Amino acid sequence: MVGFANKGAKDYVVDSMDASFRYAQDFSFHLQNFTAIAYNRLIKPKQEVTLAYQFFVSEAYSARPYGFTVNLFYRDVDGNQYLNAVFNETLSIVELDEGLDGETFFLYVFLAAVVVLVAVAAQQFFVSFSKKHISSAKASKTETGTSNPNDVDYDWLPEETLNSLNKSPKVRQSPRQRRVKRGTGSADD
Repeated sequence: MVGFANKGAKDYVVDSMDASFRYAQDFSFHLQNFTAIAYNRLIKPKQEVTLAYQFFVSEAYSARPYGFTVNLFYRDVDGNQYLNAVFNETLSIVELDEGLDGETFFLYVFLAAVVVLVAVAAQQFFVSFSKKHISSAKASKTETGTSNPNDVDYDWLPEETLNSLNKSPKVRQSPRQRRVKRGTGSADD
């Protein structure tokens, strides 16, 4: 907001107002020119007017001090033009601490995924190492079945099944030792 008071005897016309960012050490170099707003308002003697000027700073600017200048262009009724720097100071741009933004959230998600991946890899390493250690300590047992038919416990079988087992022939051959009878085939057998 810029206030303009006409304390003279002539009418004045406020033409426009503009602003710019400059280096804080060198005001001759412009970093960004903001929009010039045309007002074209007539201010009579003993009148005051308040002018609004709004601007937005680009997100590309880093947090540091910048020179900021607001210029007011006006003229009198005789046609004489004037330029007045109504604001000419150094401003510091600061970044707002938003707390948890999207970039920080995904950084934490990525770090959590890496921690889980390392934990799973370590667990797999220790499990495989302990299995090798345990298996080398114990000899693996091979199951041989029952070599003596008297060692088999038949108490858990129903009585009908036991009767059918006792009636079946006692020939014990492995499936490989049995001969397959062929009804047809070549005479080379």
